[in-house]
Amino acid sequence: MLGIPDSRWHGGERTAGGDRVAYGGFHRAAARRHLLLPALHALQDAIGWVSHGALNYVSERLDLGPAEAYGVATFYDLIATEHAPPVVAHVCDDIACLAKGASRIVDELEAALGPAGEHGDAAPWKRSPCLGQCEKGSAAFIQCAGASARSIAPVTAEQVIDIVTSGSADDAVAPTTSAQDRSDLRLLAILDDEGDMGLYRSKGGYEGLARALEIGPAASVAEVEASGIRGRGGAAFPAGIKWRAVTEHEGVKYVVCNADESEPGTFKDRVLLEGDPFAVIEGLTIAGVTTGAQQGYLYLRGEYPVAFRRLSEALESAREAGLLGPDIAGSGRTFDIEIRRGAGAYICGEETALFNSIEGFRGEPRQKPPFPTDAGLFGRPTLVNNVETLANIPAILRDGGAAYAEIGTAQSTGPKLFCVSGNVASPGVYEVEFGATIRELIELAGGVDGALRAVLIGGAAGSFVDASQLDMPLTFEDTRAAQLGLGSGVIIAFNESIDMHTIVARIADFFGEESCGLCVPCRVGTVRQHESLVRISEGGDRAAELEILDELDHVLRDASVCGLGQAASSAVQSAIRLGLI
Repeated sequence: MLGIPDSRWHGGERTAGGDRVAYGGFHRAAARRHLLLPALHALQDAIGWVSHGALNYVSERLDLGPAEAYGVATFYDLIATEHAPPVVAHVCDDIACLAKGASRIVDELEAALGPAGEHGDAAPWKRSPCLGQCEKGSAAFIQCAGASARSIAPVTAEQVIDIVTSGSADDAVAPTTSAQDRSDLRLLAILDDEGDMGLYRSKGGYEGLARALEIGPAASVAEVEASGIRGRGGAAFPAGIKWRAVTEHEGVKYVVCNADESEPGTFKDRVLLEGDPFAVIEGLTIAGVTTGAQQGYLYLRGEYPVAFRRLSEALESAREAGLLGPDIAGSGRTFDIEIRRGAGAYICGEETALFNSIEGFRGEPRQKPPFPTDAGLFGRPTLVNNVETLANIPAILRDGGAAYAEIGTAQSTGPKLFCVSGNVASPGVYEVEFGATIRELIELAGGVDGALRAVLIGGAAGSFVDASQLDMPLTFEDTRAAQLGLGSGVIIAFNESIDMHTIVARIADFFGEESCGLCVPCRVGTVRQHESLVRISEGGDRAAELEILDELDHVLRDASVCGLGQAASSAVQSAIRLGLI
């Protein structure tokens, strides 16, 4: 049905009753459950919300209890389970946009349209966490009943008001610009193919796949290991270890591209997916034929409609060219890719929560072990890599891992993309070799507008630094030595005009809203952290509140199930150390 090896069951084992057993003996539903999220998207796109009758129908078709389906539907911010207006605008009020004055847009919308709606409210507009358009200064994601979703960036309050009152919207996204000369770049060299197969191949595209097919899986894995590439999604795990572990397993396997880029301040993956989709598709295809997987999934953030359309067109072009499907490039190897859209849940960027989302469950993280390389998607060995990681793979196979390892530093090899935004002259995605400093990245972006107050590196899950740390090399080893996280490559500069109390409180509010609720330390701790910061801003007992925040920091780090809770206090604690709040 979807390129799955077995026509009825995804991996795992069947009991006498017909259910699949996975993850410590828990019973899983029949294979059709994995179609739940696509079905919810179809309903949301068609009528603007998921009615109870429609949900019952979907439940019946997928052999699910209505309560189970309802629990999944209500998990996602982009799925409405109560009657909604025909057009709903999600307006970003996260940290990068706040630095550019998004609060004025919010105030104007409240004056004209009333208060923003909460999840489930029948309001024409809602406040949104980061929409991945940080270099634009402001953004809105528009859901229209009966039409595809649209993005507008930059956006004004007048545009939003006109859209929700007129009932229609078209894409209006300004192109991403960069002050860099792209002729000397690697990852950003082709940002204008936008799904043009001929242009991509004229620049060396698919030479990496050809070599992978020529040298075979063992040699291909060796090239990835020799490159020293580490994951670019934030965890920085050596990619070669994952590839070898999955390759050594027998039977059904999967490869997954994690394109659920939701970290506030991050937009590099969106730029790659929109401007050079074939690089990611080729990288994922190489991963599939190397590990022995026949099916790949690209889990795409739901707020990226332009990327969805360009990826869909590029995948079809690859199939027509014989580069996806039953006989890739005449090799006899079978591999195909399916896009799965997320629906507004930051936690689904965590790999095991992503698996649950694809399988039709709530996007909650799983306990490890087992690790994904042993039991991942549908209980089978699974390789998961980030968009930027996969975009590096074609060059590694084409030019060799040793040549790639000469770029950057010994422990941080290759080029790296950084998302520079906030109070800089030219926000955008910038490509440098590992080892460039924070100061150099800010200078590439035209410098700070005004006097620098602080820089947030790593996004909401990262840390603030001040002017004394601007010359720190941006490598995995140097940031680790400084007890900081490089994260996904976020650099947000804040000048002296910014109210840092508002920024830090917004970060805490973000984690409180995005916690999946699975574990008590995160579910409760993130909310208590935000409440404490609000009390400080309102003139409360600062010393007492700092003691509470310190206790919450320890609980969140030590007792949370996944990285969301474990990193939820990082930026707050760094802000306290620097005296920003």
